[in-house]
Amino acid sequence: MYVLMGVMRAWVPKLGLDLKGGTSVTLTAQTEDGKAPTATSLEQARLIIQQRVNSLGVGESSVKTMGDRNIVVSAPNVKSSKLVEMVGQTAQLGFRMVYAEEPLGTNSATPGAARPSTLPTADPKAKASPSASASSEGASAGSTPKAKDSGPKYNEKDPASAAKMVKDAEKWEPSPEDMQTFQNFKCTKSVDSPPNKALVTCDREGKAKYLLSPVAITGTQVESANSDIPPGELSYVVNLKFNSIGTTSFGEATTFLCSRQAPQNQFAVVLDGKVISAPQLDGSKGSSCPINGGQAQISGNFTQDSAADLANVLKYGALPLSFDISSVDNVSPTLGGEQLRAGIIAGIIGLILVAAYCLLYYRGLGLVAISSLLIAGITTYAAMVLLGEAVGFTLSLAGIAGAIVAIGVTADSFIVYFERIRDEIREGRTLRTALQTGWTKARGTILMADGVSLLSAIVLFLLSVDQVKGFAFTLGLTTAIDLFICFFFTHPIVSVLGRTKFWGQGRRGSGLEAEHMGVTEAQLLGRRSRRSAPRARRGIDTEEA
Repeated sequence: MYVLMGVMRAWVPKLGLDLKGGTSVTLTAQTEDGKAPTATSLEQARLIIQQRVNSLGVGESSVKTMGDRNIVVSAPNVKSSKLVEMVGQTAQLGFRMVYAEEPLGTNSATPGAARPSTLPTADPKAKASPSASASSEGASAGSTPKAKDSGPKYNEKDPASAAKMVKDAEKWEPSPEDMQTFQNFKCTKSVDSPPNKALVTCDREGKAKYLLSPVAITGTQVESANSDIPPGELSYVVNLKFNSIGTTSFGEATTFLCSRQAPQNQFAVVLDGKVISAPQLDGSKGSSCPINGGQAQISGNFTQDSAADLANVLKYGALPLSFDISSVDNVSPTLGGEQLRAGIIAGIIGLILVAAYCLLYYRGLGLVAISSLLIAGITTYAAMVLLGEAVGFTLSLAGIAGAIVAIGVTADSFIVYFERIRDEIREGRTLRTALQTGWTKARGTILMADGVSLLSAIVLFLLSVDQVKGFAFTLGLTTAIDLFICFFFTHPIVSVLGRTKFWGQGRRGSGLEAEHMGVTEAQLLGRRSRRSAPRARRGIDTEEA
């Protein structure tokens, strides 16, 4: 574990909001009539945002509603820009047909590719743009950013309405105003993208602009999304799976596009008004066109993080409300260094008291208990560091409390084991035999006790919120480590020590001496005189009979 920490160059655990601080974003819901949204819509938006934040691997995050229209998102160990981008996206995904595309500057972007998950990427295509006279600069074809939506209405959950949406997109032709808007459009402008109107927009890098038809397929028809690197390729893609209606619509739309010439054989994937990818569908390539089966891939200049972020946004769906980002603040630690120092001091005092008790009562065996505690401590620390790097686990004061409670859980295992050894010796077994039979009888009790703690931690983790989850997770983690240490260190080391003269013969100070066990030395070591041997043998035979 410490080698892994060295490879990852991570030596300290990530701290939570209460110990380190983080980023807080306040979102304010906006409605058309200016009234407060319904409580149901606000709660639904909160749940979606909570899922998005959790998908970042952020532990100890907090997503809460405040008032009748605000949602406050707080998360540690995440850049403010990334948090704002994730929680602020409305995730309005649409598939539009490309009418015209024009590269901007000398370094135009090569379009991405959408394809069936088993087929290769389409080749880069030639660019084309229509000629049109410029009169004024526009933001969105067929509408202004504040224009009311007066186009046809569709119900993407109804097969007939969804099919009509595709047909209308296929029949659409740009008006002269649309052509003017496209000719004069600049990528620095923000756009409004009503689904039932044409759209002029750019890709996310600002390297190409597009004139697009109304939406042919909506993002609500996407059933699932994930990101990975396909076999034999080097770049990340986002895999999409459509529902039954989306599968039919996507097959019909790609069939139409396969019969067109570039650039009108492209399908633009538009997220929140920006083109993510504009793949070309070439009917001459045979099985790659049309795309049937309801599965496709979005490829482009994705990194691992950007592909995962897009997949998560699509997976958890669009927000039911539009939000403005009211404020982005850095959250200072609510507890600070004094409370952290107090928690660490409490843990050290607890360790010292447990160690002192073990040495006073169990003497030499107490060294085994102290060694087990030390190993459990360094293992727990390494686990927290590695989990922080792997899944975003953050350590809060509640988590520290869970680790301190685990000191008692670990000490319980020693007491159960050592007391069972003493009981076995008092029942007449020799020291060497008692070390083995004592473990056989103690391990069931240890498993049951730790099992109850694990079950409690799991239930608490599933049912609790915010920092209580941190307490439950740490308690469960340390309990699991206690089981591992007890089975793979404590018991083996006691067995090894039992073969030495100091412990195996019950020397003074070992904790296994006869006086401490309440038996004679002869009973402890199994020594009997020759005269008493037959009598003892007869007693055993009578008892067995």
